[in-house]
Amino acid sequence: MKRFAWRVAKFVFKAVLFVLLVTVGWVFLYRYVNPPVTPLMVMKYFGEEQPIKKEWKDYGEISGNMKLAVIAAEDQMYPEHSGFDVDSIIDAIEDKQKGRRLRGASTISQQTAKNVFLWPSRTWMRKGAETYFTFLIETLWGKKRILEVYLNVMETGPGIYGAEKAAEIYFGKPAKSLTKAEAALIAAVLPNPERMSPGRPSEYVRERQAWIMGQMSNLGGTAYLKKLE
Repeated sequence: MKRFAWRVAKFVFKAVLFVLLVTVGWVFLYRYVNPPVTPLMVMKYFGEEQPIKKEWKDYGEISGNMKLAVIAAEDQMYPEHSGFDVDSIIDAIEDKQKGRRLRGASTISQQTAKNVFLWPSRTWMRKGAETYFTFLIETLWGKKRILEVYLNVMETGPGIYGAEKAAEIYFGKPAKSLTKAEAALIAAVLPNPERMSPGRPSEYVRERQAWIMGQMSNLGGTAYLKKLE
């Protein structure tokens, strides 16, 4: 019995070590190599027959307005936290306990980890994996790389991914030329790009755009991005 338990323990140890080596190596590779596709892109391509429209642009080729807009819209504590906004998580839990509508508390780091390495799901297993990959990218990539990847893989419409394609399709210009209003409009649809569109903004999207622009000003404009350096 002891021999059997020892063999099981050895197998588990080797399996865990293998997973650690593969995942750390994968994340480290993507520090320098741009992710070619994401699980979401693949699933929607085969499941919904959505063509993948994307074009990678490096950090310096994307407008500061676009960078600031997603921070203002999705994660205003982005330069300060280490991957998790604990205060927002606590607030979300309290809201749920009080019976209020559940609101998101995911940081840009968590969303990037989920988009690049994982499948769309709400299971505890997926959430645990998201936490693990978030820790890895915060440790191995740094804030600028995380934001760069996020801006290139975020879904902005059916089959449309990244700031560059969004700028081209919705505004007929490159991402580096996006204005404050245009960037805020793209950021406004991120919660549900399947139903909301920067090209045909609803009244709700316009209201959200105005709120994001106000938050961008409150953060101090694009000078705020120096905190990522």
